[in-house]
Amino acid sequence: MEKQNVQDHFNFLKYCVYIISLGGFLFGYDTGVINGALAFMSKSDQLNLTPASQGIVSSSLVIGACLGALGCGRVADKIGRRKTLRIIAIVFTLATFLCALAINFWSMSLFRFILGIAVGAASSLSPMYLAEISPQKMRVANINKNAIFIVLGQLCAFIVNAILGSVWGNWGPIWRIMIVTAAVPSIILWINSFHISGSPQWLLLKNRFKRARTMFQELGFRNIEDLILNQEEKKRQIKHATFKWRDALKNRTTLYLLTTGIVIALIQQISGINTVMYYGTILLEKVGMGESGSLYANVLIGVVSVIASIFGTRMIENADHHRVLVFGLLGNVLFLMLLGLTMKLSLFSQGITNILVLLNLTLFLANHQGVVSPVTWLLLAEMFPTKVKAQFMSVATATTWITNFIISLIYPQLIASLGVAIVFFIFALANGLSILLAILFVNSKHMKSAYQKANSQHH
Repeated sequence: MEKQNVQDHFNFLKYCVYIISLGGFLFGYDTGVINGALAFMSKSDQLNLTPASQGIVSSSLVIGACLGALGCGRVADKIGRRKTLRIIAIVFTLATFLCALAINFWSMSLFRFILGIAVGAASSLSPMYLAEISPQKMRVANINKNAIFIVLGQLCAFIVNAILGSVWGNWGPIWRIMIVTAAVPSIILWINSFHISGSPQWLLLKNRFKRARTMFQELGFRNIEDLILNQEEKKRQIKHATFKWRDALKNRTTLYLLTTGIVIALIQQISGINTVMYYGTILLEKVGMGESGSLYANVLIGVVSVIASIFGTRMIENADHHRVLVFGLLGNVLFLMLLGLTMKLSLFSQGITNILVLLNLTLFLANHQGVVSPVTWLLLAEMFPTKVKAQFMSVATATTWITNFIISLIYPQLIASLGVAIVFFIFALANGLSILLAILFVNSKHMKSAYQKANSQHH
């Protein structure tokens, strides 16, 4: 009977993890779908986008994501993780339909901005929520599922784009169908959000100890009483319950953790990964692959990225995260340099050049999605103490989106003025800078010590 109960708890936790990870899937799908749709919506008989307006359409989602990530922590602390996820699913669904119905450049930019609010909120909430509902021994694996779902979402978007683009590519409004498909997972997320567990950690923060105890049991936690604060600690927590930015920034320990979180967020974005995610089809067309070939090349890239993320997340579970991050960034530098050299030197025929570009691009994406991206999300999800977690996670996630916005806005103009090869060299340099930042700031021992110190100060 006890074995059956343990299995039931495990199954319930597993179900919750997969549903919450749909937030990551939507994050991936909505950032990946524009990759194929952009080329079709840019045509003169559709939205007639220039390189500058392409940059605005892509980056408008990112501005919304900055706001969504920043505001999500406050909302999640106020109404709870589960209700916040439900609201995110509603915004995802409505904004997706609005984007599919956009009639011009301005309406598309506005609706993608609204969609971005949901994307940013999901990117901040999902890893934090997963960390809070998972027992210690399963925490890393469960947070990593969100990283895998992000890449899986991008792959699904690439596959849908490739099928629709190759079968109905001559039909002008096909990009509208590409975009509206994202409503399917968002509706699934909304329906299932009524059946998942809330966060017992959030209930503890709200001093709802009885409900927290029940929830810990449902999720299969052991030593539950050790997780529930005694009466004296309750009083102390009530006294210090309100989060104050002034106190957090004055405290050297929490300030160090916040700074490190911002640095990790920067490292994840200045790699140039999202330029490939948003503009991959256009990039491959510029190299000489053609419309249909570029769409299917994206699918290949997506498949390799998913396989890499599955193996990569398993590999990093028990590894030194700091060391893994540095090695991953070194891999980024290598593959981006090879990409730049392949394009700049023009040593081979067009066919061979296409194969080499696709190979190096795939290796770069596999390396980033399998190593750099999951280890950065893992670090962010685990590094902040409970009291400041929602607020600090929001700032770190907003940093990823602000950096993403700047890069995605200027990328089409950079390609147009400097050429593809030089831009890859610039991103190789940016990854080199990231290695330096990782060595200076992201030290596993210092971060663990700061986490423990900050936790003891708050309890």
